[in-house]
Amino acid sequence: MPQDFNQQIIDEFRANQGQVAMFDGARLLLLTTTGARTGAGHTTPVGYLPDGGRMLIIASAGGALRHPAWYHNLLAEPRVKVEDGVFTYQAEAVVLEGEERDSAFARAVELDPGWAAYQAKTSRVIPVVALTPLGGGAPNAGRGGDMLVAVHDAFRRELRLIRKEVAASGTGGLGVQLRVNCLTLCQGLHHHHAIEDARMFPGVEGQYPELGPVMDRLRDEHETVARLLGELQRLLADSEPDVAADRVLAEVERLTTELEAHLDYEEEYLVPILNAF
Repeated sequence: MPQDFNQQIIDEFRANQGQVAMFDGARLLLLTTTGARTGAGHTTPVGYLPDGGRMLIIASAGGALRHPAWYHNLLAEPRVKVEDGVFTYQAEAVVLEGEERDSAFARAVELDPGWAAYQAKTSRVIPVVALTPLGGGAPNAGRGGDMLVAVHDAFRRELRLIRKEVAASGTGGLGVQLRVNCLTLCQGLHHHHAIEDARMFPGVEGQYPELGPVMDRLRDEHETVARLLGELQRLLADSEPDVAADRVLAEVERLTTELEAHLDYEEEYLVPILNAF
């Protein structure tokens, strides 16, 4: 990827909380590695696959004969920096081996056959790398309300992607990576709402007791979303290996309707307050 083009993507990513127009509909992050020879930081936009508490990136280099420079860098120094559009954090990079690598790559191909096309172009085995976050990350927005909107927008984007992916999969059984994408979203929403219930909501109530009815409604909506998440997770459980994509799409649509209404209501009342703190 030419350096000028690379920098344009980086600049747009950072200016728009992870959104890049030409990669709309793709999962993208910024990976900063330490140069194996220079020791300098090098930032590269890369696509990723959700994988529970970690992310998978694939060193395809478009099917080139050689591994990309960022891959050589993380072999020399596995500690990397990740920007996901909402947070910036350190992560540990681990190259997957053997069956774990093959399974992860097969999941990627199942979701996007383009990965198989890249492998067919080269004699090298394209590596798959797992990025595991190390502790909490620094927010990319300065004010609390702006940060809340950025987090919400990330969930909105992921829901749009999942709905599109499930719809495109037809009426057959749901693919393995799509299951992982859905379950990772569920995990992230559970975590986000748990933090709000334990920290943010009590803090707002302490400062603005008159917002008690608003907070009660938000907590009730958390319970509704939690119920829908639980139903989606049960549908995706191992006990139903051949669950039909149309059934999953129906559950995702129900979740989307409830969640988007909740996020809009929360932003209406809490963003001005959090930005004023």
